[in-house]
Amino acid sequence: MSPELSFAGLSVLVARVVPHTVATVHALLRDGARVTVAADIDDLPTSLRDLVERGLVTIDADADPETFDVVLRAEVSTSPSPRVESGGPGGAGGHSSVGTVTLLGGGLGDPGLLTVAGIEAIRAADVIVHDRLAPLSALRHARDDVRVVDVGKIPRGDFTPQERINELLVEHALAGRNVLRLKGGDNFVFGRGGEEAEACTAHGIPVVVLPGISSSIAAPALAGIPVTHRALVQGFTVVSGHVPPGDPRSTLDWGAISRSGTTIVVLMGVATLGAIAETLVAEGRSPLTPAAMVADAGLASMRTVRAPLAEIDATARREGLGAPAVVVIGDVAALDVLR
Repeated sequence: MSPELSFAGLSVLVARVVPHTVATVHALLRDGARVTVAADIDDLPTSLRDLVERGLVTIDADADPETFDVVLRAEVSTSPSPRVESGGPGGAGGHSSVGTVTLLGGGLGDPGLLTVAGIEAIRAADVIVHDRLAPLSALRHARDDVRVVDVGKIPRGDFTPQERINELLVEHALAGRNVLRLKGGDNFVFGRGGEEAEACTAHGIPVVVLPGISSSIAAPALAGIPVTHRALVQGFTVVSGHVPPGDPRSTLDWGAISRSGTTIVVLMGVATLGAIAETLVAEGRSPLTPAAMVADAGLASMRTVRAPLAEIDATARREGLGAPAVVVIGDVAALDVLR
């Protein structure tokens, strides 16, 4: 969004869905606008459909423009500089050599948490392959001619298989394009960045890694929860809650985690939180251990709930918190150092 404009508190109708719409909608939400998209749900890319399903954006294919404060009918130019085509053989843009794949960790939804190198990588990319939790409003820095590929995964919903994502990175890079793989958090913390890097290097494609701020520490920090505190705890353990304790696919020793004496940070654990809490209590953690869930960290919709370990799942459900969310378990979860 233009720094001279503010849409805070305004109702905004996005009348067209084009490649840069996802960046525009995210920027509007960060500015505090109430956003409606005039389209059918099936016509939306995954990352916009995710915002609708999370209740952050309204969809109405028959919306009356006269009822909105602002109507955006077309995309303004976002390109920082004109693209110079070299012509000749090779992939799009006339490239004749193998391109580069850059793995960019985008941190949380706030584009201000991106690194300077990350912004430069967005500006330089020929192709951007992004997830739904990346700071998508930062795509306004991309060139107008950039090819944007949405491969977001909605929990228990639409998703692009990881194998296909790997193929996309390789295909575009071998066609001579500079590819940016943009994810939320850090690519190497439950982001499958290692798999993507291996797939690229196996085909002789250069890989650049630009680390991002992991939600495992950033989400608690934004909620005023330090994952370590000299007077309370000397370490923290980050685990995936994608599968519950006892599931054959789980490789975690929950007993050891429970007895570790560290803060426990659970990513991707909204659906399995009840089972995780029960297991930790059964393995020795007090049911009164402080716990917190931080949802939509870094976004205008961010919310935090706190409750004892035995009650955190029920409390979060009662308050309507859902994915994406980070759960913190340990004495530090009772803190709010920003208050």
